[in-house]
Amino acid sequence: MKIIDAHMHFSKIASFSECALRDSGLDYSGAGYIAETRACGIVRSVCMGLFENDTDGFPDENASTPMTADLSDDIPAGIDICLGINPHTLTGIAIDVMEDLINDGLRYPTSIVNVVGIKIYAGYYHFNVNDPVYAPAYDLAEKHNLAVAIHSGDTYSERGKLIYSQPLSIDSLAVDRPDMKIVICHMGAPWLYDACEVAGKNRNVYMDLSGLYVGDKAYFEAAVKKPLLLDRYRQALVVMDKYDKVLFGTDWPLAPMDSYVNFCKQLVPPEEYDKVFYENAVKVYNLRNV
Repeated sequence: MKIIDAHMHFSKIASFSECALRDSGLDYSGAGYIAETRACGIVRSVCMGLFENDTDGFPDENASTPMTADLSDDIPAGIDICLGINPHTLTGIAIDVMEDLINDGLRYPTSIVNVVGIKIYAGYYHFNVNDPVYAPAYDLAEKHNLAVAIHSGDTYSERGKLIYSQPLSIDSLAVDRPDMKIVICHMGAPWLYDACEVAGKNRNVYMDLSGLYVGDKAYFEAAVKKPLLLDRYRQALVVMDKYDKVLFGTDWPLAPMDSYVNFCKQLVPPEEYDKVFYENAVKVYNLRNV
């Protein structure tokens, strides 16, 4: 089975490196990415752009927009990107730079990375997703038919504010911009039913399964043996009953790819695997040559 990882990272963020060493136990590098994708059949990945240059770490109010990927000087083949938005630096010049990257791609020594979306870090940055500050980015997404991925649910930082990452706020955005594709990241966890309601109600809204848990291989081997843990996700997905709205993603480096693939297979009926693990990502992010 071919798999697309519709939500991963490849950025030099201290918390990612620490997580790889302390929690997920993986090699957070270009070589590590290639080895893991080959081992579990991931043929394409969508990277969520992210920068930090502040000693306090992410979220960094001084990070430039657009945020891209800077883990290494080169990016492995098979990665597309969602340009990350810092609302504090979303200027007219930033929009011009984003448009150039959308048209021409990001050029690295051995690859050209296509822009397939825009990423909003709701909760990390203390702005509602409907705040006018984001309007130029949304206009750009609509102009180029790009998906807008929005962080939703718990934040991987105690400096995040959950009032800005509750998925119900995305409903208003979806209604006001019916032609803009929106992806609710992380299934809105812990607000699973809210995320499923927003995705199920609005034809332009989808959600991904990335980052539901953080851990290593042993952690996920134990997790798939806990029916009560799995059932909270299964029930929300069954109630929505629209698997054409669900995308697989790992949130790498928060979890080993093969372990996370197996974990998400427990949440989705086997007859829906092709949609969730491959077809929906191709459609939502307009992926080419996969």
